[in-house]
Amino acid sequence: MPIAPARILLITACALSLLGCAHPASPPLLTSPPTPIAQALAGSGWTDQAVALAAYPLGHPEKGVYWRSDVPMQPASTMKVVTAAVALDRLGPASQGWTELRIEGAPQGGVLKGPLFLRGGGDTALDWGALWTLLSQLRARGIDTLDDGVVVDRTLFQPARMELGVPPFDDAPEFDYNVIPDALDFNQHLLLIQLQSDAQALRASVWPPLPGVHFDARAVTLIDAPCEDWDAQWRTPVAHTDGQGEVTLALQGSFPRDCTQRNGLNLVDSQWLVDSAVRLLWHELGGHWGTTATVREGRTPEDTQVVALHQDAALADVLRNTLKRSDNILARLVFLRLGRQQIDLEALRRPAPAELSPDTREAAGRAVRAWMQAQDIPTDGLVLENGSGLSRAERITPATMARLLAAVDRAPYAPELRSGLPLAGVDGTLRRRFQNQPAQGRARLKSGTLSNVVAVAGYVRDRAERDWVVVAMVNQPDASSHGTQVVDRLVNWVAEQR
Repeated sequence: MPIAPARILLITACALSLLGCAHPASPPLLTSPPTPIAQALAGSGWTDQAVALAAYPLGHPEKGVYWRSDVPMQPASTMKVVTAAVALDRLGPASQGWTELRIEGAPQGGVLKGPLFLRGGGDTALDWGALWTLLSQLRARGIDTLDDGVVVDRTLFQPARMELGVPPFDDAPEFDYNVIPDALDFNQHLLLIQLQSDAQALRASVWPPLPGVHFDARAVTLIDAPCEDWDAQWRTPVAHTDGQGEVTLALQGSFPRDCTQRNGLNLVDSQWLVDSAVRLLWHELGGHWGTTATVREGRTPEDTQVVALHQDAALADVLRNTLKRSDNILARLVFLRLGRQQIDLEALRRPAPAELSPDTREAAGRAVRAWMQAQDIPTDGLVLENGSGLSRAERITPATMARLLAAVDRAPYAPELRSGLPLAGVDGTLRRRFQNQPAQGRARLKSGTLSNVVAVAGYVRDRAERDWVVVAMVNQPDASSHGTQVVDRLVNWVAEQR
C-alpha cells in the first residue's frame, strides 16, 4: 500500500538529519512505525514495540526506513542468512564435508585385524546409499572380514554427541527439524517410517528393513480426519530397548483411517542407527564379522590411511538447499564446520589462547564475530547458539542483519547467497506467499517462523529497479497469528516504491 507523501517527507527528513555516513552507528529514528507496519498492527492488538525493522536501497541507507532497528530481536530462521554469509566467505563456495573409512594396517588374507574407522567430517549427504558405496569400496580392496569391528569417530566437532542430555526444543523431538547433528550425521539420524492404516488398524514399517526394529501400535486410535493432517493428534513414540540390540517403538496418539504416510523420524539413538546400518550393509555386501567384533565410538589414530572417501555437494549447493527449505540440520552442520575451522586457526597461534573454549559451537560464534568485525558490522546484541535460528536464545538487531546483507551484496559470492534465498511467490518456503501481490517475483527473502517470532531478511526490488535490503522481525507471544501480515506489508510497500 503506498505510503502517504507527508510520511515519506518525515522519514526522509529524519534519515537525513541523523545520517552523516554511509552506514550510521545509530540508524535514523522515527517517532512511530512506518505506515504499512502501523496499518498492519492496527488490527493485531499489539503495541508497536512488537516490531523492529530496517529497510533501505542498497548503497543508500540514508534513504531508508527504520524502526527499533538497534533492538536485539529473536530472528528465527533468518539467522541462517548469517551462517550462510560467513560460511561462503570463510569456508569458500566449493568447500565440502566428507566421510572417510580408514585402517591402521594392511589386511591379511582378506581379514582386517584392526578396527575399521568410520570418521565423520560434517558430510551433509551421508545417507544409506553413500554408506553402501563406502563399504563396497572396502570390499573391492579384497577385505572380507572385519575382525575387530568398526570405530565410529565423531570427534571433529566437540562435544562429539551434542544431543546427549539436551532437553528437546519443543514437544515434537521426533521430527526432522529438531535433529541435533554431529560430525557423522548418518541419514540425518532419521528412520524412514511408513505408517499405513485401513478402517481397522495401523501398520508401521521401516525402510530399509532393519531386523532390530519392531512397532507396537496398539495404543493408536484411528479417527476420521484428512490424511494430510495425520500429525495433528500424533504423539511422540516411545522407544524401548532390550539390551540385545532390539528396539520396539510404541506409537501413540491418533491417526487417520485409510491413510498412508512416509516420513523420516528421529526415533532411535544415532549410534544404534549407525551400528545397525553398518552391520546390515556389510552383510548384504557379502562381508563377515569377527566373533567379538563390535561397532563402538572412538577416535581415529593419526597413523591411519584412507581407503574410501565420500564427499557431499559444494557448500554453495548445500546452502541453497539450506535457505530454500529452511533446513535446520544443514545450517547447524555448516555452523559447526565454521567452528572447526576457527579452532584450527586459533591452534596455529603461538602461544595458543588457552582461555578460548574448545566447544565447536562457541568457536563458530567467534568465527562469525571475527568476520563481522572485519566487515565493520556492529555485533551489539548478537547472541549465537547454533546458527539455524531454532533457538530460544539467538538474537540479532535488524540493523546488524541489514549491514550483513549489504556487505554480502558487495562480495564475490553474492550470487551464491542470493540464489539460495526463496523467491517470493515462486519457490522454497515462500512459494505460496506473496502470490498476486506486488512483491511476487521481486523479493528474495529468508523467512523465519516460531510460535513467538515472524521475520524476513533479504532483498526486494522496487518499481524503479533498485534493490533494497529489507529486515523485519516481530517478537510477540502469539506472533504466528498476525506477524506474517505485518512483515509482508513492509515487503510489498518496498516493492511498490518508484
